[in-house]
Amino acid sequence: MTRGTVHLAVYDTYADWETGHATAHLAQNGFTIRTVGPTADPVTSMGGLTVLPDLTLAELRPDDGALLILPGAGLWDTGDKLAPFARAARTFLDAGVPVAAICGATAGLAREGLLDERAHTSAVSFYLAATGYEGGEHYIDADAVTDDGGTGSGGALVTAGPTEPVAFAREILALLGVFEAEKLDAWYRLFHDSDASAYEVLQG
Repeated sequence: MTRGTVHLAVYDTYADWETGHATAHLAQNGFTIRTVGPTADPVTSMGGLTVLPDLTLAELRPDDGALLILPGAGLWDTGDKLAPFARAARTFLDAGVPVAAICGATAGLAREGLLDERAHTSAVSFYLAATGYEGGEHYIDADAVTDDGGTGSGGALVTAGPTEPVAFAREILALLGVFEAEKLDAWYRLFHDSDASAYEVLQG
């Protein structure tokens, strides 16, 4: 039984390793993963993988999904080409649908003003400060951060830096209720810390 659709944004130079833990375990636990490109044309990841998007950004609607994931990409730091994806994130959050952004995508959200009033993290604080955003006081030096949107600011928002794909996935899996607390902790210990004892908990 499907548990909903998770939309994964894909664009040229996207960092393909940053979202794999999240999408693999979401797919294994009943979620449908659909890729969203700028157009219907194939895109090429930073790792050289070619992806044919399932739908275009113009076709993306918040009410069609459970989460929007924005991976990092070189293009986030070289102009405004990916700004439409940050605007899509605003639409999702305004509709109460969660968004998860990692690496350079956090800078895209900062430029869009989406981090001005929310708890968040990124690679380092001065990376986001360089965008000129006004949310520096809400920056948290952590592997990954979830702002639950409880202040009336819309849907929940997950952010993480580029070296933390497992912590990023942990926050997403928690947000979407994939594992209860004990199994989520075991999952993180297995994939982040290589703790073999966690495997038994996951199989229990």
